[in-house]
Amino acid sequence: MENCIVTENLSKRYQLGRLLTNDLRESIINWIKHPFQRTQKTESNVVWAVKDVSFQIKKGEVVGIIGRNGAGKSTLLKILSRITYPTSGKVDTRGLVASLLEVGTGFHGDLTGRENIYLNGSILGMRKKEIESKLDEIVAFAGAEKFLDTPVKRYSSGMFLRLGFAVAAHLEPDILLVDEVLAVGDAGFQRKCLHTMDELRSTGRTVLFVSHNMAAVENLCSRAIWIDNGQIRQDGNAKEVIGAYMASFSADSQMSFDLSLIKTRRGNGDIRFTRVDFLSSDGHPLKSIRSGEGLTVRLYYKAKDRITAPIFEVGVYTDLGTMITRFSTWIDYDITVLPPGKGYIDLAINCLNLLPGRFCFTLWLKSQGPVFYDVLEQCVPIDVEASDFYGSGKGMDRHFGIVFLPCKWQLNVLIDKRVETLRI
Repeated sequence: MENCIVTENLSKRYQLGRLLTNDLRESIINWIKHPFQRTQKTESNVVWAVKDVSFQIKKGEVVGIIGRNGAGKSTLLKILSRITYPTSGKVDTRGLVASLLEVGTGFHGDLTGRENIYLNGSILGMRKKEIESKLDEIVAFAGAEKFLDTPVKRYSSGMFLRLGFAVAAHLEPDILLVDEVLAVGDAGFQRKCLHTMDELRSTGRTVLFVSHNMAAVENLCSRAIWIDNGQIRQDGNAKEVIGAYMASFSADSQMSFDLSLIKTRRGNGDIRFTRVDFLSSDGHPLKSIRSGEGLTVRLYYKAKDRITAPIFEVGVYTDLGTMITRFSTWIDYDITVLPPGKGYIDLAINCLNLLPGRFCFTLWLKSQGPVFYDVLEQCVPIDVEASDFYGSGKGMDRHFGIVFLPCKWQLNVLIDKRVETLRI
């Protein structure tokens, strides 16, 4: 199968402390303002957003681009879409390229939604009849029927996003570049977008998908490219690359967190959380957190005065901010009085039934009323790793959801009018 994207030693350099421009007028104005100013070009003020990146993508591939914030993913897509140009290296794209890199990319604010659809279609080389044949589908997908003849500068960011993706996907480009911008949509819209990209894959179109949602990347993409500090760290099977990427977080993760210096906290301060440790069921410090294993969360605190009936609470959230569960002493462990001074309280979880992934803890110290003493929102990130919980040699992964419920299967078959249980 032929390649539709080829890059060779692609690099993009930015100079800190100065505005690079190819505009003659701006260059003259800058020279008039600062005629004797010279910027020293040293390695300390040069940033390589992308450096020596080479890869080939075949027609019809759906490739995930993953990496941490600031790794160079978005810069790479901007080079591929010709929004910016490389400092060195070559890039060759074959076919029509549509991109959704930022909310409203390619839209003219003073034009209506309808006019922008025609404008974007024309940029992609579509004829008017071709655009008209897709118009109803685009409008229905975006849910913009009521606002179709309204200037897009009056659209909300969500409406901008829906219309932008609808145009990019439905005008049938050969190559579609999609950045993390999808994350600003609601859950229903994200599902529609992911379903549409899956359909594009089935019709042989090429998609490059930048996202921090590893489950979406693994589900959509057969291949992933991990960008780290502007360079390719790993390129290969999506599941393997994602596993290596997530393992890099685990290597950096902590099993103990100092909470005393956190500034972004709420509450009157009569009691404060000072530290949290993650321990095994027998009280030893953990090196990693695994699905299905026991876990003790030790919460250290400091109380200024005697507190009546305090309530300790721990909330567990996905990396997208969805609450999974909330533990509270109010339910099953009434504390009558908490004396002044330091101490800790242990939350023992017999079986951590979170599937592999990244999660965050939110901590509350309060009393009925409510009176909040201390609130630390999503202050403690943890990475849960896979384990052989069922002893089958088959570790559960993100395809199975967010949590698992321990269970047993039993197969019964009817033999000669008798029900017999088969032992596997």
